[in-house]
Amino acid sequence: MKITAVKGFAVQGGHRNLFIVKVETDAGISGLGEGGMAGRELAMQGMLDHFAHTLVGMDPLRIEHIWQTLYRGNYFEGGNIAGATMSAVDIALWDILGQHLGVPVYQLLGGAVRDRVPCFATPGTLTGPECVEQARRYVAAGWRSLRFGPGMPDEGWDGRTGSVYEPMESIPLAARWIREVRAAVGPEIMLSIDFHHRLNVAEAAIFCDQVRDVGLYFLEEPIRAENPKAYAQLRTMTPIPFAIGEEFPSKWAFAPFVEEGLLNFARIDISNVGGLTEARKVAGWCETHYVDMMPHNPLGPVTTAASIHFGIATSNFAQLEYLERLADAYPADLFPTKPAVVGDSFPIPTAPGLGVTFNEEAAADHPFQIWEAPNWHRRDGTKTNW
Repeated sequence: MKITAVKGFAVQGGHRNLFIVKVETDAGISGLGEGGMAGRELAMQGMLDHFAHTLVGMDPLRIEHIWQTLYRGNYFEGGNIAGATMSAVDIALWDILGQHLGVPVYQLLGGAVRDRVPCFATPGTLTGPECVEQARRYVAAGWRSLRFGPGMPDEGWDGRTGSVYEPMESIPLAARWIREVRAAVGPEIMLSIDFHHRLNVAEAAIFCDQVRDVGLYFLEEPIRAENPKAYAQLRTMTPIPFAIGEEFPSKWAFAPFVEEGLLNFARIDISNVGGLTEARKVAGWCETHYVDMMPHNPLGPVTTAASIHFGIATSNFAQLEYLERLADAYPADLFPTKPAVVGDSFPIPTAPGLGVTFNEEAAADHPFQIWEAPNWHRRDGTKTNW
């Protein structure tokens, strides 16, 4: 079997743009992958164009060899764009292998260690009484793990456009309303907060002190992760578990966080870290340090499917991120077949390969739209993190 074509599709996938990759073969089997660098789809397409010159003519079943070839094929190895594009290619190759052998991808990863993939939901932001009602609604629907985002007390703050974000205004608001949510749902519900890199070490420590009695399941990405020593400092200031790693493009980025005990849940993104090939290596490494995998998953159905197969076959797996608003927005004509959550989990896949279909002809009806992340700033005009 030989690869005959590698195609990229930057499309508007409902809630956001998606970058879907299709790898075609001379055996009539095509595989799907997805790159995870949201907002940089054109850059991933440029990298894919480079990779295609290497990939066409190769045997798609030599997955590890192809991974190493793409990673080491240029003097400038690694990086987020390369990692995301390699992820898309790698996922597509596993899809091809599963279809070729007539088995779901999880069987190729060692077989099922669980019957379903549990998920956590994201009801909203901690800005007022509505977050308590949303929490009650999700719990009533059967969800047992809820993650919230912080907000701002300003009336009309939507968290999406050019909003003002002041950590020392947001922190007490989030602390107040997560405590109200805890009182409403009881102690058995797992509650978590994602600060999305918005704080510095001092601010994160202040927040952790304000919620020390709430019993958080995890605190996600409170500070940026370029400098592991900053997380090491924060680690000494709070016992709250950390969930880190959604932007890491390889096992090497995870290295200091795993080895130094700086994370408790690995927020690995299958479509950014280097695909299923690299994700399995990170998972095995994390297992030796008693770290559970908790994949980042705010993208498209292909990433969701790859994450489900990963979760089914990975013993040290905690939960998969699930965003209801995204799943409801995927165009049915673009993705005729896609995973569907049942209750608070995804059932074990049964179709060969990933079990996702993509309608290439429908891509023209969902044209790519330039998108940049929300431009948040502080009251003095300083740019801050989204």
